[in-house]
Amino acid sequence: MINFNIDKLQHIQANNFFLMAGPCAIESEEMALRIADKIINITDKLEIPYIFKGSYRKANRSKGSSFTGIGDEKALRILEKVGRSFGIPTVTDIHESAEAEMAAAYVDILQIPAFLCRQTDLLIAAAKTGKVVNVKKGQFLSAGSMKFAVEKIVEVGNNRVILTDRGNTFGYQDLIVDFRGLPEMQSFGVPVVMDCTHSLQQPNQSSGVTGGKPALIATIAKAAIAVGADGLFIETHPDPASAKSDGANMLQLNQLDALLEKLVRIRKAVI
Repeated sequence: MINFNIDKLQHIQANNFFLMAGPCAIESEEMALRIADKIINITDKLEIPYIFKGSYRKANRSKGSSFTGIGDEKALRILEKVGRSFGIPTVTDIHESAEAEMAAAYVDILQIPAFLCRQTDLLIAAAKTGKVVNVKKGQFLSAGSMKFAVEKIVEVGNNRVILTDRGNTFGYQDLIVDFRGLPEMQSFGVPVVMDCTHSLQQPNQSSGVTGGKPALIATIAKAAIAVGADGLFIETHPDPASAKSDGANMLQLNQLDALLEKLVRIRKAVI
C-alpha cells in the first residue's frame, strides 16, 4: 500500500498525482513566495496535492565559483515561511548527516540527492528525524538497487519514504530515462516520483555549467503519468535564464499551468 502520510498535503482525496515543484535554489523570500503562490493557484484549481521544493544550499556544483546559497538559516527560514503562509508541505536537500536535524526543524520532507543515495549515515540521520525522506535514485544505479535505500530508512523505524527517478547516466554528458524503473520501485511499497527536469540535464560540459533540454520536460512528464508515477518533480522559475542554479533545465513558470492541465487529463485516462 502506497504511504501518502505527508503532513499538510492537500487534495489527497482527488486521486491525482502529487507535485513537488519550485525553484532549484532559494534565491530570495520574495521570489520563493511568488513562485509558491503561482503554483498553489494552479494546483488548487486542478486539485493536485502540492509540495513546495527549494534547496537551501547547493553543495554539488561543477565549479567552485558557482552560486551555492544565500545562507543556510536564512534560506531555511524562507522555506518555513512558505510552508506556514500557504499551509503546504516543503522539501529541501540535505548533504551531510549533521544537516538532517537542522533542516528538519524547518521543512516537512528531507531530500537525499542522487549522488548521495547510498550514504548510509546520511539516510539513517534523515530517517531518525521522523520526517518523510525523499531519496533520489543515483544516475549510476538500477531501479532495483534502490530497495536497499528504502530498507536502511525503514529499519530505523521510519516508513515514510519516497523514491524519485532522475534518469540514468548515458555516456559522459547525457542522461536517459528507463520508465521500467517506476513500477519496479513502486513494488517496494513506496510512492515513486519522476524528476522531469534533472532527468534532462546534460552534465560535465566543458564550460563547467550543466546544460539541459527543457523542451522535453512535457515529454518526460506525460510518459511518467502514463506509466503510473505517483508524483512529479519539476523545478520551475519565472526566468530560468537568470536563475542562479540549474536554469538550463528548469521549466518556465508560465508554462506550468498548461502542462499540468494536460497531465491531469492523462491521469484520468489511465487510472
